[in-house]
Amino acid sequence: MGVMTATKLTPKGAATRERIVEAAADLILARGVGGTSLDDIRAGTATSKSQLFHYFPGGKSELVGAIAAFQAERVLQAQRPYLDTLDTWEAWQGWRDSVIAHYGSQPHWGCPIGSLAGELMGNDPARAADVAEHLNKWRGYLQAGAERMRESGLLRADADPERLALSVFASLQGGLLLTQTMCSIEPLAAALDGALATLRDSAA
Repeated sequence: MGVMTATKLTPKGAATRERIVEAAADLILARGVGGTSLDDIRAGTATSKSQLFHYFPGGKSELVGAIAAFQAERVLQAQRPYLDTLDTWEAWQGWRDSVIAHYGSQPHWGCPIGSLAGELMGNDPARAADVAEHLNKWRGYLQAGAERMRESGLLRADADPERLALSVFASLQGGLLLTQTMCSIEPLAAALDGALATLRDSAA
């Protein structure tokens, strides 16, 4: 589904829109999409109804899409520079450590992107599909890294980068879910350690 966009913004307008997205992201992360009304967002971002719809003509759904993009970029940025290469075992370990450091520093447990996609699946499937694309992009970085490892001979020639990346990503998301329910970073750490051990099973 195409995302509606506001008219071209001035630098000040773009900064205001960004401020609204960032503040609304924290509200929705804490309360969920269903538990956060537009009135909550207006109060939490100190914006009027007309101002909110000026920046987000598509209403709450468009705002949620902007929040997903914001959260995705924040999560990906926290994994750099490792995420952009993942071409050595040291890079994979550095990536693992950066993921733990990022989520361990957050006020709310769990994956904000996965949580958004899961919540939207039942009531806004088209928007959920848009949000899920951020997850696919994230997984794509892992697949690209596994492909580099195979090309350089660090993984066996018969290794399947797509399946390996899916396995690592599934472990990551499962670890984040348990981290959220247990309010502890340990499930995520254990899941990633297991995922990297499985990846090493395909070492040349």
